Amino acid sequence: MKNILKYANLLIVVLLLASCEDFLDVNVDPNNPTTVTPELILPVAQKYSANLIQATDGGGRRANTIGNMLMYNWSQSDGFAWYPDEFKYNVTSSFYTGIFSNSYTQSLKQYQILTQLDEKFDNYKAIGMIMKAYHFQLLVDFYGDVPYTEALLRKENATPVYDEASFIYGDLAVQLSAAIELIKNTATSAVVPGADDIMFGGDMDEWIRFANTVKLRIGVRSSNSAVISEAFAQSEGFITDDVLVNPGYSKDAGKQNPFWNLYGADESETLTLTSKATCATDFILTYLQNTADARIDYLYEKPATGHLGVMQGLLDYDTPVVDAFIPENVSNIGPGLLKSETMGACIFTLAESYFNQAEAVLSQGGDAQSLYESGIEASFDYLGVGGASGYYAQPVANVSWANSSNKLEAIITQKWIATNGITAEQSWFDYNRTGYPSNLPLSDLATTSNRPVRLYYPASELSSNGGNVPSQPDAFTAKIFWAN
Repeated sequence: MKNILKYANLLIVVLLLASCEDFLDVNVDPNNPTTVTPELILPVAQKYSANLIQATDGGGRRANTIGNMLMYNWSQSDGFAWYPDEFKYNVTSSFYTGIFSNSYTQSLKQYQILTQLDEKFDNYKAIGMIMKAYHFQLLVDFYGDVPYTEALLRKENATPVYDEASFIYGDLAVQLSAAIELIKNTATSAVVPGADDIMFGGDMDEWIRFANTVKLRIGVRSSNSAVISEAFAQSEGFITDDVLVNPGYSKDAGKQNPFWNLYGADESETLTLTSKATCATDFILTYLQNTADARIDYLYEKPATGHLGVMQGLLDYDTPVVDAFIPENVSNIGPGLLKSETMGACIFTLAESYFNQAEAVLSQGGDAQSLYESGIEASFDYLGVGGASGYYAQPVANVSWANSSNKLEAIITQKWIATNGITAEQSWFDYNRTGYPSNLPLSDLATTSNRPVRLYYPASELSSNGGNVPSQPDAFTAKIFWAN
């Protein structure tokens, strides 16, 4: 597989050349590039997509991190003060701002270029449309109203208006349908991506399935029965495997999977400080143990003395035993999540897809048991665990379908476990929408009676586009439209 650095360097050269040409010809439209080839743009954009979910190449925290913190999956070991803002729910205009800014300046910027190519590159155009929908849904789920119709116009409009979240959701479903039709009707002479597509290797049927899977997520989260019906009517169906991005990660410095690089070890196999600092909460370990869930040893590394979690916001680490919670004694991130330096970066799990299908079927009065159990099996498979059927055969609520009186709670609870450490932001969105899983603790440092339900618009946006930014909503009470 081609190295992403090669693509990035070539892209820079091409962009510089294009910039020189634009300087000499004022009649060239900068919003409709003609010289940058999609083969260079696509892998860079896809790598940006992975970084937004998992971590940046430099180690910055992103969507998965805040999801794990707010969903009480992760805490910190003794000797570190890595997550004070997360544990205090200190949501400000400087809190996780990279989710907003990097969406627009990195991934979406590149996908927008793909959507403006001529018909020779209709397959790339469709991919750009699909990935734009994927990212804009994330932005709505994090922030509510965001720039959409006037976004990504660059110098043509540097101060875009904010569109209503519900409108964006509706249009995203339309755009995904259009992208699917574009793929199906693309001329046989159109260029088909190959190794430059570091998600599906140019398999356009997989892109149709992914588009439809994102569409179903939109329909389920917004309780839009029409969108749900359209998704189930799509003959290609939904994804059949976890959706991974892999530009050619290696063990070499600067080329490792970003999640591994942040939470695993460096090229010399020395554990990172973030790896030592990050561990399981007491709540999640107890929950997994009480349901005899074999995933526990894969989600969290088991110390020689047995699993040990830490309450979020614990200040007195010397109680009850001095040094009880040092990194060597607590359950750090496990081998099912930290597979290797070369592992693909997940942006959509097969398990979530099955659980979304299960919820959709349930909402329409159907029998969702097989889809629910397939979601659990997919979660076990991702982590490399056996025995899924034995697990969900237990007569335990929110494990066994038959023994779960509240089927929706069972689905969302299992999705919470399945997205743990992978795409945990999705379980936070679902919690804000449904209130499940039940009895989820608050951080011991929380100063409010509930956890945040959204992020604040960044300070940079307030200063550069203040005339259009809505009044900063209350991060603890102003729910996203689909939760109201």
